[in-house]
Amino acid sequence: MTDLLIKPQGGHGKVHDISPASAGWGYVGFALYHLHAGETAAEVTGEREAILIIVEGKAQITSDGQDWGELGDRMSVWERTAPHALYVPNESNWSAVATTNCIIAVCTAPGKGGHQAQRLGPDGINLTERGRGTNTRYINNIAMEDRDVCDSLLVTEVFTPAGHWSSFPSHRHDEDDFPNITYLEETYYHRIAPDDGFGIQRVYTEDGELDETMAVRDGDVVLVPKGHHPCGAVYGNDMYYLNVMAGPLRKWRFQFDPSVEWIAERDN
Repeated sequence: MTDLLIKPQGGHGKVHDISPASAGWGYVGFALYHLHAGETAAEVTGEREAILIIVEGKAQITSDGQDWGELGDRMSVWERTAPHALYVPNESNWSAVATTNCIIAVCTAPGKGGHQAQRLGPDGINLTERGRGTNTRYINNIAMEDRDVCDSLLVTEVFTPAGHWSSFPSHRHDEDDFPNITYLEETYYHRIAPDDGFGIQRVYTEDGELDETMAVRDGDVVLVPKGHHPCGAVYGNDMYYLNVMAGPLRKWRFQFDPSVEWIAERDN
């Protein structure tokens, strides 16, 4: 296991708790709660904004005393329906009471006080197809830049069928040079079906300074501090991942690996 591959800490409670300090970078945080019905999770956002994703199950959510009701209707990510999601600004608090067994992702980045708490899904999220052939995958854009719903975060879900590639052609977003490219740190929270299977993710730079290839299992998180980061769903195993990105500018601009850029040009 490399420092880029983060295994869940058990199967119950707060199983992931990735902060900028633990990741060794400046923007993205990611936490994940596995709750049994009746259990509670709660956090204070401080200087960071948060997007809560009900990955599976249902929970009663409040933020700063506002009752958002019961969120969630997807009991398995493999239903491929749009998730229920809630934006919580910085200098706020939230709490969740599980009404069924549930999984809640907490995506965080620096907040600037520019947006108010609001529901982000399932309304406004539509499953879209991307790529072709064995590069086809399906996207739920939760909070990408076309939705002016938060200050820093960019969040999306991707479903990759067995035997297909994803985050491909290989691309990077590790320089602050808008509009050519933006600096965005990124986490991948992976799910695999069947859950005893695996997928593959490579994180590499063109000069070879960083070149790690990892077998990802159900529940793993991969950190992408820089470089290209394609992943593959092996034959017989479907792959889901939840992406969280953030950097100094809330824009997603990337550059392809020159060795595979011809694929993007052909497919466009």
